[in-house]
Amino acid sequence: MNRFGVLSLCAITGLGLALLSGTALGQQKSLKEQLVGAWTLVSTDVVTPDGTKRQDFGANPSGILILDASGRYALVQGRPGRPKFKTSGNVRLDTPAAEYGEAARAFAANFGTWSTNEADKTLIRKYEAALIPNVEGAETKVAVSFAGDDLRMTGLDGAGQKTETVYRRAK
Repeated sequence: MNRFGVLSLCAITGLGLALLSGTALGQQKSLKEQLVGAWTLVSTDVVTPDGTKRQDFGANPSGILILDASGRYALVQGRPGRPKFKTSGNVRLDTPAAEYGEAARAFAANFGTWSTNEADKTLIRKYEAALIPNVEGAETKVAVSFAGDDLRMTGLDGAGQKTETVYRRAK
């Protein structure tokens, strides 16, 4: 091969490598792509406006958040060790309201649609149905950040309480 051929081959190879590395660098996953999947609950803390911190689902909560690629989600959170109902038979229909109330205080469940705002790194969820019917139809917006396999979500509710929730990517 002559000198011109070698130089041409080197130039083409160099240009190809430059394009490939530029493409690889430009392929950072979008926020939505990073969020899609199943996440297990690690912790959830509520900080009230006066600085008081509480863990509504206990120190070692159970839960899952599933965000699918089509924009649907399901979330379930609960405090382990909740008392069992005393009712036998049709537990759902025959359990007294007071027992249900105590069980519900340590449990959250909702589902609906989700989207992201890439610019401000937020997750937006719209409730279709929830254990607490008052929030059905409502929309929540939380800031999200990642640390390895952990997802941190931080948001404020209407009462000025800050909720900090950590999930770990399910494996």
